[in-house]
Amino acid sequence: MGRGKRNLIDALAGLPWPVGLVVGALGYLTLAHGVPMGVARQGGLLAQAFAGASNPFSLLGWLFFGMCAIGALASFFNARRTRRLLDTRTGLESIAALGWRDFERLVGEAFRRRGYSVEETGLGGADGGIDLILRRDGRRILVQCKQWRRERVPVNVVREMYGLMAHHRADEVRIAALGGFTPDAERFAEGKRIELIDGSNLLAMIEEGRAVSSGEIDARSRIEPKLVETAGKLKDVPSCPRCGGTMVHRVNRRNGNGFWGCSTFPACKGIRN
Repeated sequence: MGRGKRNLIDALAGLPWPVGLVVGALGYLTLAHGVPMGVARQGGLLAQAFAGASNPFSLLGWLFFGMCAIGALASFFNARRTRRLLDTRTGLESIAALGWRDFERLVGEAFRRRGYSVEETGLGGADGGIDLILRRDGRRILVQCKQWRRERVPVNVVREMYGLMAHHRADEVRIAALGGFTPDAERFAEGKRIELIDGSNLLAMIEEGRAVSSGEIDARSRIEPKLVETAGKLKDVPSCPRCGGTMVHRVNRRNGNGFWGCSTFPACKGIRN
């Protein structure tokens, strides 16, 4: 079942809390001051009513601001709860214990710590759909979250999300599924702008998110690094001391020092100074 239509408070609760306060302040100024000024310029009996001691739109402005303040407060506490939700996940069992709504929040927070802006769309639900919209560097990514513990996501679900990507003109689709994906679903996603995230990959993202929050790694340079592209520089790239793979140059956010990290992180955490 879907979630139905959302009211103003619900919509603002899904956005960063300062947005709610800004919207409320602008709405109050418009209703309490902008509307009376516009009516006064028109003249007539209605303008005379606004010339009195009381402003009939002032109360409406305060009511609008109050609703926005409630939405901002809900956003603040939701964000704090979501941060704690990620920081307290210790394994796949702790993720599986979540309800589908908390699972969506967990996935959104994992991407948020990767440097994405995350919008909870309200278009999904327990049965799926577009649960999150990610934005970064001008790219828009649709995300569906499947908190299926004992069932793998079939190919038809991946096809549907691929169709939604074209319909909404998004740049990419990502599907996070705790139970993984069927072989047909994995084959369909090959070569397409579809990223399938199973439980193990999600757990790795959570571990990365905690490392970013603690300042151990940088959200942009460490998690999604770019390999050195020129042949002249490739000869200077060291191999990983743990797995022998290619390494990439990264920066420690706390002290600004550079180091070499394995390109397959978090599968391999080999580093060189």
